Amino acid sequence: MEKSMSVRGRLSAALAMALALVSAPASSHHSFAMFDQNKLIELKGVTVLEFKWGNPHVYLIVQSGQTRYGLECASPSALTSTGWRFNSVKAGDRIDVTLFPLRNGKAGGALKGATLPNGQKLGAL
Repeated sequence: MEKSMSVRGRLSAALAMALALVSAPASSHHSFAMFDQNKLIELKGVTVLEFKWGNPHVYLIVQSGQTRYGLECASPSALTSTGWRFNSVKAGDRIDVTLFPLRNGKAGGALKGATLPNGQKLGAL
């Protein structure tokens, strides 16, 4: 009887560990609820300050006049499927962007699409 409890205990511990490992990536992800997906903002001729290509999301930092916008994008793999590459834009590029704004009114949002300096249009969501 004592032996079977030990096996049961080890099984329980292994199951708990497996569940913790599986749920960890899910808990680090968030929804896009902070963005107002009923509104679109178009910014023309913004200057790219930074393009951060990495998981879980790509980020694009742009400046329009005196305002800086932090734009969250999809994952690198999702962006690649819409034509983006790690070097699609670089600091100093002037591009047009379309975004879903932050619900709190701050400068930022979720990138919906961009028009690059060469005229190429890329989707983002």
